[in-house]
Amino acid sequence: MYKFPYSIDNKRYHTLNFYNKNRYGKRVMKAVIDAGFTCPNADGTKGTGGCIYCREGSGYFTSRYSDNIYEDVINQLTAEKQRIFAKFPDCLITAYFQANTNTYAPIHILEKAYNAALDCGVSGIAIGTRADCLSEETVTLLKSVSEKTDLTVELGLQTIHDRTAALINRCYSYAEFLEGYNRLKAAGIRTCLHIINGLPGESYDDMLTTAKEVGKLSPGGVKIHLLHINKGTALEKIYLDGKYTPMEKEDYIYIVANQLLYIPPETVIERLTGDGDRRYLVAPLWSRDKISVLGGIDKKMAEMDIWQGKAL
Repeated sequence: MYKFPYSIDNKRYHTLNFYNKNRYGKRVMKAVIDAGFTCPNADGTKGTGGCIYCREGSGYFTSRYSDNIYEDVINQLTAEKQRIFAKFPDCLITAYFQANTNTYAPIHILEKAYNAALDCGVSGIAIGTRADCLSEETVTLLKSVSEKTDLTVELGLQTIHDRTAALINRCYSYAEFLEGYNRLKAAGIRTCLHIINGLPGESYDDMLTTAKEVGKLSPGGVKIHLLHINKGTALEKIYLDGKYTPMEKEDYIYIVANQLLYIPPETVIERLTGDGDRRYLVAPLWSRDKISVLGGIDKKMAEMDIWQGKAL
């Protein structure tokens, strides 16, 4: 049986478990923070409504942050740490600025938010954002954060295809993505790129091409998601109108296994399927069984005798 070098549990891809155990020697959990930011494709700067799959995109979008953001972040992190330590008392904590675009605010606001996380005794910070919200001033701030803790900037690419980006209301081009990504790379900041399988109008070849191009960028990490249809989103209406068909389980497993062929072995695969909120998930319902999906990917890779980066 093939033994992939970046795994301690017989996986054929570079697992986040392997990365954390080798870097920190223990479990690392993410404490999720909503700092009250919005997005430029939601507040009217570039568009309105947000991406079609975003639940908040159908609601009233407004920036909620205030000059009390330092205290707000401290309070959220304190509560999250208590929750996590109750189950995993010996783990390390990464502060995860997850909701919306977490570099989309004035520099003094961003600085307060990031400093709050630094002051709250975390082992690292992860910042979810868009590549078109990475000015030189912002990247300079991010670089200073990276010099104080383990920083990962998570970029929601989703697809390299501009026609799909227009359909999902992403409101920036692949060329703009590359500009922001290259600024982070030049600053030596670790990145994790997000892609989504099953976007409207995309074929197997489209999804594979996105993975190939992402592989060429050699990011620190990659997250692969399935497109979920959630209640209250623009995508739900498209689905209910019969204009979109979600992916089948076996098709998703097959495309993920093949996408991993083109991702460098050194890149950490931080996720292979998303965690849809059961309260809002409309379809595909098979995605609720995450263990089955992950097991299916393992089985498919073994059947095909492939592993991450084999095609490179």
